[in-house]
Amino acid sequence: MTDMKTLRFSLIAVAILLISGFSTNAQKLTGRDIVEKAYNLPTGDDQTSELTMTLINKSGQTRVRKIKQFTKDFGTVEKSIMFFISPADVKNTSFMNWSYDSDKPDDQWIYLPTIKKVKRISSDSKSDYFMGSDFTYDDLGDRKLDADVHTLLREENIDGKDCYVVQSVSKDEDYMYSKTVTWIRKDNFVGVKKEFYDEDGELLKTLTIKRVEKISGYWIITKSEMNNIQKNHKTIMELADVKINVGVPASKFTERMMMRGL
Repeated sequence: MTDMKTLRFSLIAVAILLISGFSTNAQKLTGRDIVEKAYNLPTGDDQTSELTMTLINKSGQTRVRKIKQFTKDFGTVEKSIMFFISPADVKNTSFMNWSYDSDKPDDQWIYLPTIKKVKRISSDSKSDYFMGSDFTYDDLGDRKLDADVHTLLREENIDGKDCYVVQSVSKDEDYMYSKTVTWIRKDNFVGVKKEFYDEDGELLKTLTIKRVEKISGYWIITKSEMNNIQKNHKTIMELADVKINVGVPASKFTERMMMRGL
């Protein structure tokens, strides 16, 4: 069962953004080996949490958004849904993502209460930024293991944690990022940093994991920061009240539920 997608989405997923891993074996690991181990990190059959999204512009002004989110692994597909609770200008907006174990692209939808309509996110819109944040729609989906060529660059120590440093280059020349570089802890397979490079090979943004907690026996990223270097804009994601394996109903993940809300 593939559960790394849950981790990703928990930081609006975020955590998928940090895919890359480790082995206790003495054998030499390839870049793909490392990524595969992190991709398969277990995070439970379902999860609920409260998410605070803080947007910070170049002047230091902040906007805070409160979100309730749910995720459930159905075996061949993992479904996630989030509901915006506040402030008033985004209240009742909802977003849903279905990630498949196959090579099938993610399905994504957004409900906009102002037009009272559920809109499917097209492949051409995956590079758009989500709700004013520094995460694209593509960032919130599941990056397939073999969509990239993964190369182990080196090993480094970050904040006292030994990490592998893995470069991932898309096999699709039209992909929005020319490459990503990820730092992954050796002790628990959790990514601690990821750099995203634009189509010209320039550093675009950096995702940094600020806090990782063990909840119900699972490693969960509970605070992260995406720093858009080129726009001088930041998005901080912080989880609270994380609950795992609570029996989230399958009926939660439908377009009808998106419109209905919490």
